[in-house]
Amino acid sequence: MSQNQQQVQIKADDKTLQGHYANALMASHTPDEFVLDFIFTQQPAPTLVSRIIVTPAHFKRMLAAMQENLTNYEKTNGVINVSSDDENKNAFGFQI
Repeated sequence: MSQNQQQVQIKADDKTLQGHYANALMASHTPDEFVLDFIFTQQPAPTLVSRIIVTPAHFKRMLAAMQENLTNYEKTNGVINVSSDDENKNAFGFQI
């Protein structure tokens, strides 16, 4: 932790700590905010499990933090292979 950062105590109830599983993401934006919809694509119909709305600057910081975490993960656990098969071209889910 750098000198400019301070530790923050975060409170959460048990239900929140359990988290939610999502296997799809829809992202959209306006000039003022990014909207991230996390979705669980279980039949009979996909379900929105969480919607996160952030400012563009915060979204960019989140991307940097996620990239740093992914880099650290791959250093420890190996490179994650992402399929680019044509069969996944029209799949509903996390797409790169």
